[in-house]
Amino acid sequence: MVAKVNSGKDIRGILNYNENKVMEGVAKCIHENLFGQEAEKLSFNAKLKGFENFMNLNRRATTKAVHISLNFHASEKLNQDTLTEIASTYMDKIGFGNQPYLVYQHFDAAHPHIHIVTTNIQRDGKRIELYNIGKNQSEKARKEIEEDFKLVKASGRKQEVAEKQATNIDRIEYGKAETKRSISNAVRFAVRAYKYTSLPELNAVLFQYNIIADRGSERSQMHAKNGLLYRLMDKDGNKAGVPIKASSIYGKPTMKHLEKQFKLNEALRAPHKARLKKCIDEAFNGKKSVTRAAFEYALRKERIRVLFRKNDEGGIYGITFVDNKMRVVFNGSDLGKAYSAKAITSRLSDKKYPAFTPLSSGEGSGVRPDFGAEQMIIDLTKAEVFDHTSPDAAMKRRRRKCSRKGKSL
Repeated sequence: MVAKVNSGKDIRGILNYNENKVMEGVAKCIHENLFGQEAEKLSFNAKLKGFENFMNLNRRATTKAVHISLNFHASEKLNQDTLTEIASTYMDKIGFGNQPYLVYQHFDAAHPHIHIVTTNIQRDGKRIELYNIGKNQSEKARKEIEEDFKLVKASGRKQEVAEKQATNIDRIEYGKAETKRSISNAVRFAVRAYKYTSLPELNAVLFQYNIIADRGSERSQMHAKNGLLYRLMDKDGNKAGVPIKASSIYGKPTMKHLEKQFKLNEALRAPHKARLKKCIDEAFNGKKSVTRAAFEYALRKERIRVLFRKNDEGGIYGITFVDNKMRVVFNGSDLGKAYSAKAITSRLSDKKYPAFTPLSSGEGSGVRPDFGAEQMIIDLTKAEVFDHTSPDAAMKRRRRKCSRKGKSL
């Protein structure tokens, strides 16, 4: 079992997310605590009011909403009663047993998972401390529940192998998938899981799903207003279907959000540069030149994809590497002069290469988006209440550290 705890200010947004899933037929509210009525009979307003009755007891607190996801391995067959029992046990163990909460079972992924919506404001108006809840209470609860319910353990070789077997990246084919949901799920995963420092680098990840983040032409009103659309591409790489506004996707991966992410990711991806350079060096196998096919094949074995950037005349002007194992993206020039487009192409014996070959079904094991949970099934047991990939969360922690240093002077 993998547990993730997120906190925020807006309980309505979290509730809306889960209720929209119910309306789409891919989720069900299976359990309530302290609402005084069966879950399926509660209206949206009744659910919202149930939380607000507690949250309004503390006007000073800014963080009052808590969103938890519990994810189970695809091989586990867990019925509604078992999921409800696991949810209740988990909430008791992390100290939320006397809080109002709702449990939603989601059916939009290959693995069983539930979402729990709650608040950390208690009956007396005091807050339940959330700092380090992921590392401490949640981690302890997870391990105990895995033992009690005989679940696949989140740590260890067994879980690692199971995850690789259960998760494969899939292209989204235009006309064969429900567009908005497919785009939203893939975008949410890519934005949160990968480390990229520009929109073209993010697009290098999204191209693997046949998706492109589109700002419009430089002269367009959308571009001038910093707008952003996500849309599918057809098999020929042309834009297809109805685009989705960034602001309409859960988590709002807008340009404003991404620009913060670009700055944060610059440092977060740095530790993975050495591995990528080593893999590229080894792909040439000590030779002065190799074929493009041999070069790409060697990198694919390390789950690294290559994107050659072409201009309108067909000339190569850039190269981007997507490391799907470490989930980082680098332009060749960022790795060093020896890894630039000019340097790499000069060592390829054949000079004709497609800009990018989308992943075939089954390739890229371990990087499929989690269609329903906020992130795929990865070992999140070290996650705290903070989202460590969020620039806003990182800035808050940085300011807190600075404040502490100031007080000690």
